[in-house]
Amino acid sequence: MLFFQSVDDFSESYVSDKIITTKDNKMKFAKSLLLVIYCSLITIHCSAQLHGQARIDSLLKELPKQKEDTNKVNLLNNLSLDYSSIDPDEGIKYGKQGVALAHKINWKKGLEAVNSTLGSNYQTKTDYSEALKYHFKALKMAEEMGDKTGVARNSSNIGIVYCRQSKYSTALEYFFSALRMAEDLGDRKGIAATSGNIGVVYKTQGDYPKALEYYFKSLKMNEELGRKSGIATNNGNIGRVYQDQGDYPKALEYFFKSLEVYEELGDKKHIATVTGNIGVVYKIQSDYPKALEFFLKALKMNEELGNRRGIATNTGNIGMVYQEQRDYTQAIDYYQSSLKLNEELGQRYFMAIDLSNIGSAYLAIVEDIDLNGGRATVVSSLSENKYRPAVSIPTGRTALITAAIDYMERGLEICQKIETLDILQDCYEGLAKAYKLKGDYKKSLEASDNYHAIKDSVFSQENKEEILKMGMKNDYERQRLTDSLKVAEKQKIAAINLKKQKSYTYMGMAGILLLAGFSFFIVKERGKSETARKQSDELLLNILPEEVASELKTTGTTTAKHYDNVTVLFTDFVNFTQASESMGAQNLIDELHTCFKKFDEISDKYGIEKIKTIGDAYLAVAGLPTADPNHAENIMKAAREITTFMEDRLSKMGTERTFAVRIGIHSGSVVAGIVGVKKFAYDIWGDTVNTAARMEQNSEAGKINISQTTYELVKDKFDCEYRGEVDAKGKGMMKMYYVG
Repeated sequence: MLFFQSVDDFSESYVSDKIITTKDNKMKFAKSLLLVIYCSLITIHCSAQLHGQARIDSLLKELPKQKEDTNKVNLLNNLSLDYSSIDPDEGIKYGKQGVALAHKINWKKGLEAVNSTLGSNYQTKTDYSEALKYHFKALKMAEEMGDKTGVARNSSNIGIVYCRQSKYSTALEYFFSALRMAEDLGDRKGIAATSGNIGVVYKTQGDYPKALEYYFKSLKMNEELGRKSGIATNNGNIGRVYQDQGDYPKALEYFFKSLEVYEELGDKKHIATVTGNIGVVYKIQSDYPKALEFFLKALKMNEELGNRRGIATNTGNIGMVYQEQRDYTQAIDYYQSSLKLNEELGQRYFMAIDLSNIGSAYLAIVEDIDLNGGRATVVSSLSENKYRPAVSIPTGRTALITAAIDYMERGLEICQKIETLDILQDCYEGLAKAYKLKGDYKKSLEASDNYHAIKDSVFSQENKEEILKMGMKNDYERQRLTDSLKVAEKQKIAAINLKKQKSYTYMGMAGILLLAGFSFFIVKERGKSETARKQSDELLLNILPEEVASELKTTGTTTAKHYDNVTVLFTDFVNFTQASESMGAQNLIDELHTCFKKFDEISDKYGIEKIKTIGDAYLAVAGLPTADPNHAENIMKAAREITTFMEDRLSKMGTERTFAVRIGIHSGSVVAGIVGVKKFAYDIWGDTVNTAARMEQNSEAGKINISQTTYELVKDKFDCEYRGEVDAKGKGMMKMYYVG
């Protein structure tokens, strides 16, 4: 269950909301854009400081009076900035008008400023690719103008987007770049702001000492500068650290300090925000009356401000309080209200949270039923929610589980589209539980594997950097790394085998013995001899591509890489679950091993990189890590050999002893790299992978189903049968082809 909290504010950027020009329209930088970025418990939410509807109304009244000059660009930029936190679509509309006018009058400084503001609007909409596009445009312009303050500001904004995407190493890279530039400029306000932002990243990673170090550094500087807004932000963020550490009295102490300063400033939006955060602390301590008191106060304040984002946040939080009290009717009611508001706002990130929370509520009802002999003992009351949509809660255990899965999968699809890992992780965790309750252990295992892979990947880069900081300065230490990799990979092999057996058989004890055997073998081979190193290298090459393994051994880390032209293949066995029930445990494992071993041989034959197996699915890609102009053709040849092999095997052994296979293929771009620290895994990500999976899901037994993109690459070399447009889940109508 995920609750919203709007602290971990990114500190104010050190710029103003007006761009000053000289009489001949050459720019002087007196002050630039004032940007305050907000972060929630499970998000980093970008928002311009809200000056109120009265200010927006005033700006709109002035707009028709302005000439086509720099003053009008300023006004359009301010409108875009003020709308960014409450209605980013309106903010984008005025921002694009500002860009057009700045182009028309050839005002580069104005163009840089409005592009930066547009990036913030897209960030609020959780459209991170567009946000980065505009922030990078603004950064490039600032660099071309030699505007160091602008470079620092845009670097910080880019860091915020990367942090929002859980790309913490990249975020820190841009934040530290901004900090160094602020220090070079002697800009104490900028140093304070960026130090606070660095604290946000460390806090998000759970490095609380580092987070407090940078928060207190920022707080001290803001106190010296007399910057009350910065002091309030710092106090709120420090409160969040103490909250996460379980020191709730300290957390409340700093939240109330933050609240007091915001009340002095008359900053109603932040008063509402911190009031909600105080409610979160009481909720964590199970003081539900107090939690509801503060959430309802915050809700009322946001209603008065017309801040629908704040309304949605507190509506969702109220739902969580009701769920904790097992009033599931009220809980789902409020969750649905939050979802409806976020859909209207286009807030996809928060929609994913709402969907996950609704799914968790349905699962909570199921668990309540299971604990009470098939009868739910839930509290149910009439809703007091004025935002209430028409909500119908299903009855019956099966219907509840189905509904939970539906909501979780909807949340999952949104997370995959916006490429955010934190909520994706929670959706997979919820799906693993839901499928287990349903009795679908195969899908439960797949969801659980994805959950753990994402959990590892969120911190993998940072942890690898910490390993390097420990100082691998000589061959002996490098050999220790190699040995560690050997241990990790052998443990991974054992763990995969164990998971397969647990999923489809009752041979858990055999898997444990296998794992113990591997562990004994590993300990025995941990010497530094040449033989051990050679065996380590061979094992590593079985896990990672040669190029990646070499980089990892040499430097102790690897860099994720983008590949523009690859082709991805997914295979899956048809009716695997039913077949596994009749084959017997050992026969099942033996048959999987035989089939996947042959798939590996075929992949090697055509220079294809096997990525992984997921249960009975097989994922491979052509065109990386070494570029291959014939990537689509080679995948097609491999796919045909796989289908021929499985058809021959099926005709000889029958459906009771082996399986039929279906294949899906799509071409495009991917990102590839290592995830995890304790169990290294080379993996690929991107929409190309998701689309290849959809091709497989819409294929049939013995068939190879390809996308329009792949068809264009292979149509002159293979016989293809057009299937028409097929509705692919999460993708809409897509043209597909069967390959003969």
